[in-house]
Amino acid sequence: MKQKLQQFMAGRYGVDQLSKIYLGITFVLLILSMFTRVGFFYLFAIVLLIYTYYRMFSRNVSKMYNQNQKFLNFRYRMGVKWNQYKVRRSQRAIYRFYKCPSCKQRVRVPKGKGKICITCPKCRTEFVKKS
Repeated sequence: MKQKLQQFMAGRYGVDQLSKIYLGITFVLLILSMFTRVGFFYLFAIVLLIYTYYRMFSRNVSKMYNQNQKFLNFRYRMGVKWNQYKVRRSQRAIYRFYKCPSCKQRVRVPKGKGKICITCPKCRTEFVKKS
């Protein structure tokens, strides 16, 4: 039986991180549909489950790989933004954060210094803000 399954899956894409996320979302939607009795959750879960199996059994490996890479890049970018947010939040008591009006670079200045002239380190634009 194991050998037949291996022969069946030969040349097919298989399970990746995006498929695992889809299966998790499907499971949550099925649980929600059981408790809320809303048919939309059940219908969406079934459609997502069918699409997930389509991805796993697909022979178009390059397309599925590209989809997974886009998902992994998105997840990485969201993780970086979340870490930047946590750092800014922890420094909020000591520093103020402003965006440069010309290049949108984030600039950190110490709090409690009154009105100060801030020079953007990226484009050298000067702007006045209260710290």
